[in-house]
Amino acid sequence: MSTISRRTFIAASAMLGLSPWEAALSAELGPKPLPLAQPVKLTLGILKVAHLAPLAYLPAELKTMNVEVETAEFVRYADARTALASGSVDLAAVGPPDLSILLSQGVTSTVVLLGVGTQPKHLLVRSGVKIDKWSDLSGKKVAIAPGSTVWFQFAAMLEEVGVPYSSLNPVNIQGGGNNFHLALKSGDADVAILWEPFESQAVMEGFAYFAKQLDYSKSKAVGGDLGVLMANTAAINNKREAVKRLIWAYVKTQQDVASSKGRFAQAIAQYTGISAELSQRVADIIKLKPDLELDQMKRQAAAFHKFGVIKKDVSGELDKYYPADFVATSLRGV
Repeated sequence: MSTISRRTFIAASAMLGLSPWEAALSAELGPKPLPLAQPVKLTLGILKVAHLAPLAYLPAELKTMNVEVETAEFVRYADARTALASGSVDLAAVGPPDLSILLSQGVTSTVVLLGVGTQPKHLLVRSGVKIDKWSDLSGKKVAIAPGSTVWFQFAAMLEEVGVPYSSLNPVNIQGGGNNFHLALKSGDADVAILWEPFESQAVMEGFAYFAKQLDYSKSKAVGGDLGVLMANTAAINNKREAVKRLIWAYVKTQQDVASSKGRFAQAIAQYTGISAELSQRVADIIKLKPDLELDQMKRQAAAFHKFGVIKKDVSGELDKYYPADFVATSLRGV
């Protein structure tokens, strides 16, 4: 099957009322691609977080197609983004706003391929501290990772509900989720803007609780997407067939993992090393999905420019950095 042109693909998508992003992912996964004639190695930037658990099975799936995967582990999306932009890795799992951040910095060497998942993001509150409404955050010590995806979600929600960020007492936390736990346990933080599995672990161990009525994944500007899979354009140009197989394999492993909560929990435990009980809690919260929300990403870009996080509004440029036809043919297995 020949690769359809981007213009034809966009026109057909419009007739169906779909964006190119939605149309590329609307069809069922095609047959498994044939193995490459010669082995090709791809470097992949990863984080050991629950919503990326399908990556545990990706190298084995790709090996059957003669694609070797070398992983580089990062603690923060920001570090993975830097490695991707520099070409140190071919592909990486990064945050939903990272494409906009790179474009605002004049970096045009990356494209976004797939989504990873969504989840509700309830405030994580230290046990003994009462938070019932957004305005209760005023004066509270809020542990944050500045510039992180969850921080963007939280800051956008505060803007929408009319709570000034300046009314908080932000506590900047460096490193992984365990440092947030230490801040909550010591009383250095009243609230943590965190990610899984560290959120559920804090609740399971009893030193924090979810304020279920306060969900900052519902902001119109940022939404609840947890991440995206992006590629350096050099990898697509020079290792095109290998990248196509990675796209197919990632969606395949994601579908397999998402087939049941038990399967997802098992994958989380294998990928992150956390307990079976904690993995099951996390699996009940996160929804895996490969589709991307272009309109949501555009709202993010515009909002981040408004907030002063990025210097340039790049919301009108995002369409150019999603190779819709490439993703579509990859998913069809051709």
